[in-house]
Amino acid sequence: MGRVPIFALLFLGLQTSAALSQSPVILPPAVSVVTAQSKPLIETNQFIGRIQAMGRVNLVARVTGFLEKRYFEEGSEVKEGDLLYRIEQPPFQADVQTRQAAVDQLQAQLVNANQTLDRARSLLGTPAGQQSTYDAALASAKSLEAQVLGAQAQLKQSQITLSYTEIRAPISGKISETAITEGNVVGPPSGTLATIVSQDPMYVNFPVSVRALLSLRERYAPKGGFEAALIRLKLTDGRLYGQTGELNFVGNTVAPETDTILLRGTIPNPPLPYAKIKNRALRELFDGEFVRVLVEGVQPVTAIAIPRAAVVLSDQEGNYVYVIGPQNKAEIRRVELGQSNPATAFVMNGLQEGERIILEGLQRVHPGEEVAPNPASFTPGSDAGNP
Repeated sequence: MGRVPIFALLFLGLQTSAALSQSPVILPPAVSVVTAQSKPLIETNQFIGRIQAMGRVNLVARVTGFLEKRYFEEGSEVKEGDLLYRIEQPPFQADVQTRQAAVDQLQAQLVNANQTLDRARSLLGTPAGQQSTYDAALASAKSLEAQVLGAQAQLKQSQITLSYTEIRAPISGKISETAITEGNVVGPPSGTLATIVSQDPMYVNFPVSVRALLSLRERYAPKGGFEAALIRLKLTDGRLYGQTGELNFVGNTVAPETDTILLRGTIPNPPLPYAKIKNRALRELFDGEFVRVLVEGVQPVTAIAIPRAAVVLSDQEGNYVYVIGPQNKAEIRRVELGQSNPATAFVMNGLQEGERIILEGLQRVHPGEEVAPNPASFTPGSDAGNP
């Protein structure tokens, strides 16, 4: 076997020494980034509220007597002025007739007294006339005038009492079941016969913390106050109610136990076209029902939308994200979040449109260090502004 030339061994040794002297190359960590995008946002605040009927009346008998007739179907809707109950009327009609007879009698006496007064007045200028006779006739006529007025007042009172035997609906609304059936004696001590609850529109009351109220006032006052906001409802089954309402009342007292103040809105409650019982339409909202109240701005605002997964970082100073700065170096950016859903977060302050935010690979990122950004897809959902 031949010998290896010495110059070949020297060349091989130099290559080995150069390879050993080179240090390993460390590449920057790869991360996925998304671009901040501007998107219209409907500002929404959510509260717990309760539906309240605008009108509620307990029907009570104002006179005592036998309950003769009920004219409504329990659970139906009645209109203002509808006849609901009738209490036996003959005793009250007889009293009206008695009072009317007394009025007629006194009016006849008054006619005779006025005639006597006229004769006495005509005789005053003659030898047959006496002042005392005239004065007595005048006093008698005046007394009878007063008696007629008193009898007419008593007749009016009897007529009013007779009208109480017909119990009519003071408001329009849905009537409850009857508490007392026909044939029973009713009167003021009997209590509530039935209850009418108005149906359309309805109130929705919801307490708001003072801090939240100040935020709402700051947000909507420059845009027109109450007119710049509307109300939507989420029902107990999670459905969004199909009607919108408006704010119309802010309480004047803060509840000391909860530091809240009452807000109230009105919202329509039309009949449901597909839900009926015995040809009576039902409605969606009920007096006393719990709902979630969404206070929304009428006009959308523009906010920066980013994936919710990019805002998983927080410390004592609040939320922050990593953005790609000059030379592809990671930078911490403090952000103020608005409302968001599980997919999208809206940033009200801290970011500009077009900035790149690190979405994936956050565990390998350190502030001020270079990263290798790769684009990730992100399309804000159309319902991102809804809670």
